[in-house]
Amino acid sequence: LKAHWHAQLRPDSAAQPARLRIAAMGKFTTDCSLQARMHQYQIVGRAAPTNKNPVPKIYRMRLFAKNKVLAKSRFWYFMKKLNKAKKSGGELLAVNELFDKGPTKVKNYGIWLRYQSRTNTHNMYKEYRDVNINGAVSQMYSEMAGRHRAHPNTIQIINTATLKSSECKRDHVTEMHDNKLKYPVVRKMPMVTKNLRSTFQARRPMPSFAEARRPLLQVPAVRGAGCRQVVGVVAR
Repeated sequence: LKAHWHAQLRPDSAAQPARLRIAAMGKFTTDCSLQARMHQYQIVGRAAPTNKNPVPKIYRMRLFAKNKVLAKSRFWYFMKKLNKAKKSGGELLAVNELFDKGPTKVKNYGIWLRYQSRTNTHNMYKEYRDVNINGAVSQMYSEMAGRHRAHPNTIQIINTATLKSSECKRDHVTEMHDNKLKYPVVRKMPMVTKNLRSTFQARRPMPSFAEARRPLLQVPAVRGAGCRQVVGVVAR
């Protein structure tokens, strides 16, 4: 144990984790545990057959969870509320992960949910835009944690649906339905070499290469209030 502890404290690259070695080289990676990436599962199960009930009722649920283990735990959470069946007294018939048909097209999603706050139980309806339902549910969990301080275990998703543009109600979703919607094209400019950098420059930053090619007219220096100013004007 002591040898293992000293190996963890060694500064060489062999003892450091891969994440720390990448950060030391100047590259930063995001921690996957900080991203609530959800998956959609379909679980079919029932209570174990008994002499009193040889053919128990079969339940099929569509659940969202980070992995298959948590999805099974969520399934038995609802089964215990429905018919008092728990994991030790039940059986799973099928566990499948569901995927969207068009994961490259942006769609509108509506989510009906219920969550438990510090004082009461609340029903909610939310809308999101994403390429698949897993991303929309991930946005919902992040928003509920930030805006409402809702713990993920207290959130119950009642239903999800893909909405048409005419069925959307929330402003942050409907404002994206304009066919004439435009965004400024911002391109990254190459960084100037260190020997040519300056603290002040008589030229405003150009967001695109097209504007950067236009000639720059230098205005003569103007003295005023004990300082020197140099103004750059872009020719139109």
